[in-house]
Parts: sequence; structure tokens; C-alpha cells
Amino acid sequence: MSTYNTPKWWKESVIYQIYPSSFQAHPGAKNEQGVGWGTVKGITSRLDYLKSLGVDIVWTSPIYKSPQADMGYDIADYKDIDPIYGSVADVDELIAECKKRDMRLMMDLVVNHTSNMHQWFLDSRSSKSNPKRDWYIWKDPKSRNEAGTPEPPNNWAQILGEANSAWTYDTETGQYYLSVFTPDQPDLNWENPEVREAVWDVMSFWLDKGVAGFRMDVINMISKVPTYPEAPIVLDPATHKYQPGTQFFVNGPKMHDYMHEMYEKVLSKYDTITVGEMPGVDSEDEILRTVGANAKELNMIFIFALVDIDKPNVRMALKDWDVKELKSIVSRWQNVMIERDGWNSVFIENHDNPRSVSRYTDDSDEWRDKGAKLLSLMQTTLGGTIFVYQGEEIGIKNAPMEWDPREYKDIETINYWNKCQTIYKDDPEKLKLGRKIIQMKARDHARTPMQWSSAPNAGFCDADTKPWMRIMDDWKTVNAEAQVKYEGDELSTWQFWQRGLKDRKEHADVFVYGGFEEVNKDDENVFGYVRTSKEGEKWLVVLNFSGKEQKWMIPTKEVEFWACSNYTKGRADKAKSGELVLKPWEGALGKVSG
Repeated sequence: MSTYNTPKWWKESVIYQIYPSSFQAHPGAKNEQGVGWGTVKGITSRLDYLKSLGVDIVWTSPIYKSPQADMGYDIADYKDIDPIYGSVADVDELIAECKKRDMRLMMDLVVNHTSNMHQWFLDSRSSKSNPKRDWYIWKDPKSRNEAGTPEPPNNWAQILGEANSAWTYDTETGQYYLSVFTPDQPDLNWENPEVREAVWDVMSFWLDKGVAGFRMDVINMISKVPTYPEAPIVLDPATHKYQPGTQFFVNGPKMHDYMHEMYEKVLSKYDTITVGEMPGVDSEDEILRTVGANAKELNMIFIFALVDIDKPNVRMALKDWDVKELKSIVSRWQNVMIERDGWNSVFIENHDNPRSVSRYTDDSDEWRDKGAKLLSLMQTTLGGTIFVYQGEEIGIKNAPMEWDPREYKDIETINYWNKCQTIYKDDPEKLKLGRKIIQMKARDHARTPMQWSSAPNAGFCDADTKPWMRIMDDWKTVNAEAQVKYEGDELSTWQFWQRGLKDRKEHADVFVYGGFEEVNKDDENVFGYVRTSKEGEKWLVVLNFSGKEQKWMIPTKEVEFWACSNYTKGRADKAKSGELVLKPWEGALGKVSG
């Protein structure tokens, strides 16, 4: 029997992702460079805001001790908090304050790799005979060129800079270590049982403190094909010496063995929420091996098909897409999980992707609010556990093209722009395209400081302190305070999100657990679907993903009433049968009769 619509607290929870450096600095908070930086105390100070929005679980990206080479995803101590964020005691207080509000804290677990400053790695690289040498992946050079320079063991490209090798040479011991993301992030050797036991210990440490569970960073990369073969040539070899090797370390041969062991040794002993970041996998069978009701691995994963809709072979590139493709992706995974007893995560923003209102709709001053609310309506009516990313609830958009590339702080963006300037230095058109790709795809767009108010620095940090990253220029008008207090003929983006999350909880049998049926599939601009509860209650969702008025035939006998539109404050006065006229970027939710 399917357990899809069996209630679980983690299925109905609203999860809010915080990018800690950019969320909220407490008074007086600065990092070592003297710039404003978000803190754990800052997160605690905003719990009432999150509670009022409708949030149940606060998920914070890594706040562990780290050199910050990759914004905390390079961890130097899993059991300590980086001083720029606060202390373990501050996290204890955050957990306690969440509990007072019937909320929970979810932590980020980054165990595919560590920092090269982690003591485990310092020991490992100290000598070939060190007991921890085998905690990481070390290989001899493949060869040496005529000058005697060593060559990497294979041609795999670095993920956060495909112009570079995924291997880093260590002159002291004469070997390379695998560092798929950056040289500062050496990959752990999960073949070693001591490594796995160390990971289980870290997980138990935080769960015993009261953390509700984990989002697991690139958890499907922990198993590598042990022969480390050459990657096929998919990027122009004239300009790319190294090639994506993902097929050899995404969902590798022992990944499920490791995940089962994690479940048996740790997760089965706690009532947790778990979500895996598993990029690069599209197979339904393979995904259900992880999130199927009886899989004994994870509650859910992030399926990246929708956020990769404009991705060709590598992330920092662009390809065309259309509304039909968006519809097919959403519909596919809604139905797969219902039919095969799995579970979805519902999201379109996170710390690794640009802003959704810029990506899927129109972020101009005229249409931005409508587009942000359209996307809210879609997400709050889809089955699965919903994730809201900081600033998404107020419609923060991408930084404009006018920003100089030097404003961007992310290592991926820096590496990409350096590559463009090297390869295309004599080609203005290719450089222009590079700028466009940064403006469309850089991870930095999700990392600009949260826009809290019209106060100096948008209320993110002290007025006399420069934020670590440039705040979006529109913060005086687009901010949380203005949207929470907004009074007008329509709802603000924040108010629309608040209402949508409230409706989702009140009608969880429909929107969280209900059946899903796409309607009028051939329409090139409008996404329509019906959600149905086990008892037969039906709701129709209609989303116009175009900047033009659309006429759409209502497929059901009659809509009893239109509960909302992103153009109205209350119920919408629209046709209840026959032809429905939708304004540009309009979304509407209707109760279906019978």
C-alpha cells in the first residue's frame, strides 16, 4: 500500500533556507575584515518574522568553523561554529528559541569533502604513512611532461572552475589529491570505514543537541568509480583541457550502500527530516532508491531538473527553454512521487541558483510583483515539502547587468570571469556573453544581503558598517518591513506568500498530499493543474507564464469560486466555466464544484 498521503510532520513543514552571511547581523557584528556579516544571533532575532510568515523549520547553510574559501562549504571543524557567525552556545540558544515557537532547526551536512585546513586533512597530507592518509583520495601523477611537470591522474574538470583540474598536486608528498570543487575542498575517501564512522559521530553530535535533521550537500558524490577513468570530451578541447567527470562520481557504485549504513547507524535512531542535494541524476528508478517510502535512505532529495532548465553541459552557460518544458518537468515529478510512493521537495530557489523572478518570469518594475506571486502560487499548491529561500518571499531579483563583475564574491563566478578574460580577451562578443551569463546564472544573486527595511544597509547590519556584499540597489522600496505592513488593493509579495502558506496548511490533504493532474497540456503559455484530496475535494490552479493576456478554456464543468488571483486581495471575479481570460503573468486558484 502507498504511504504517500500518510501524514508526517516533515511532509507538512514549511522550510526556510537561510544563507547565514547574508541574512541578519546582530548589532556590532563584523567579520575579520571589518565588514557586516550575518550571525547566529541575527537569525534568532528574526524568528518571529519567520513564524509570522508561516515557517516551521529554519535551515541554515553551513555555519561551522571554516576558512570560508567557499562560503563555509569548506569545513575545518564539524563540531564548532565559526567565530564570524558566533558560537556553539549561540546555536544552542537558537534551537531553544525555535522550540519556544514550535519551530525547529535544520543544519547543513557537508561530508563529501572537508576544508584543506581540517585537521583530518592536515594529518593526511603530512606524509604517505600517516594513519589518516587514506581518509582522502590520493593518486600518483598520470605522467610527467618533457619539463618534468606532473600531470593529473585524469582529465576531470573542477566543478567550480571547469578550466582547472579536479586534482591538486601536493609537492611535499609528490601525489595529487582529488578536489572536485576547489583545491581548498579535498574529497573524503568514503571507502574508508573510519571516515564513515567519523561522519556518523558528527551527525549524532548535532542530533543530540536537538537539531531536527540535515540537508546533505552533494551527498550523491560520496562514491567514486574506483578506476578513475578519463572523462569523455564534451567541451571544446581547444579551450578546455579538462572535462566534466560527473558520470564517474555522481551516484557512484557504493552510494546506496553508504546511505543505507547512514540510515542504520544514525538516522533510524532519531525522528529526523532529511533532504539530499543530489545533482546530475534524472533516473526515476535511481531517485526512488533514495526517497521511496521503504528505501531507508532519505525523506526526500532536491531534484534539479527545474533549476537546471537553462543549463547545458556546465552550470555557467545558457540554453533556451520554454513553458512546455517547465510544465513537463513539474508534472513529471509530481506524478512520479504519487504513483511510486516517494516524496518531493518543492523549491525553485536556493543559495546556488539565481533569483526565480528573474529566471522564470519578468523582473521589470512593471511585472516583478506579479511574477513573484505567480511562482508563489505554483509552489504553495504543489505536492511535497516546500522550501522558501531567504528573500524569495519579497521577490528579490538578480543584480543588474550594470554591476561590475568585481562586485561578485563567489569563487565560481570569479573563476568563470577569469576564464572568460583569459580565453576571450580578444573577442568582445564572447566577453559580452560571459557578462550576460554572470548576470543570469551567478550564485551571487541569491547571496546579496537580505532587504529588511529602508534603514541604512537595509537593516542587515549596523549603519556605520559596510556589508560584506553589495546590497541590491532597490532596498529602500523592496524590503520586508514595507511588504509586511503594506495596505493596498492587492497583497504584497510577502502577504501573498503568507496567505499561500496558510492555505497550504489548512488544505494539506489537497496541496501537500493530494493527487495531481495536469490539464490543457498542449497550451504553450499556461500551466493548469487540478489537485484532489483523498476525499474528492478539488482545486484548479491556472498559471499564465507569459507577459501577454491569454485565453484558456476551463476544463472542468464549473469553478465554484476563485479563491485568489495574484491581481486581487481577496476572491477574484473571473469566469467560472468556458473561456477564462488571464492577464499577463496572472495566476489564479479556484475551488472546483462537485
